[in-house]
Amino acid sequence: MLGKRVKLGRFIEELSVGETFLKEEKMEDRELLLYLGLTDDANPLYIQHDYTAQTPVKKPIVPSIMLSGMITSTISKHFPGPGSQILSQSLQFIHPVYHYETIEISLKILELNRDSETIKIDVVANKDNRNVIKGEILVRTPYRPKELDEYVFQNF
Repeated sequence: MLGKRVKLGRFIEELSVGETFLKEEKMEDRELLLYLGLTDDANPLYIQHDYTAQTPVKKPIVPSIMLSGMITSTISKHFPGPGSQILSQSLQFIHPVYHYETIEISLKILELNRDSETIKIDVVANKDNRNVIKGEILVRTPYRPKELDEYVFQNF
């Protein structure tokens, strides 16, 4: 890793208020099973058809935290990208998202703060032209790497 250039996302001066980013995510078995296995979350709302058939949701739903992870992953991979950091988030899960459904995640920059190098992002996720998630996320844009110099190896 030493000496390898890391591709970073966009810095604060490369972004503008009103800028948007769209991404589609499909709820597949692989991702659901990985989430459930990693968290040991056996909530019957996520996996049991017999139970969910007796509830208002009618069939298994995708965990809210997994949906949140898809949104934050989109931020850290694409908008503003690698090196960015989620500082706070407020999300409302308006309607359930079911297994095998596709959602469209829309991110829009609401505010830029050049002093703190943060952006406030409006988040909307839709399925079938219906809002399923709404909220805001505060993001610190990527930190600028320091140049390698003679002091890099002083701890070795």
